[in-house]
Amino acid sequence: MRIFQLDDVYSVACNSESTRNGFRHIAVLHKNGYEIARAKCTYLNRTWECYEFESVLLKLNNDFMAQCDQQKYREVIKNFR
Repeated sequence: MRIFQLDDVYSVACNSESTRNGFRHIAVLHKNGYEIARAKCTYLNRTWECYEFESVLLKLNNDFMAQCDQQKYREVIKNFR
């Protein structure tokens, strides 16, 4: 397991697990110790990443930003009505 401390509030914990056909990387975003987002990438034999956990961290970022955009959109629509 590898933990990336982003600041005093946010951290990302990355882990690698074996699967029947290969392996997977899992990244979990924590805010004050509580899980707020999770992403998973599954591989059959190997990765072509520049650094370990690159793909899963990018997926976590994209998924979390999309979720934030949806929440902002809902708030704007709610306040508009």
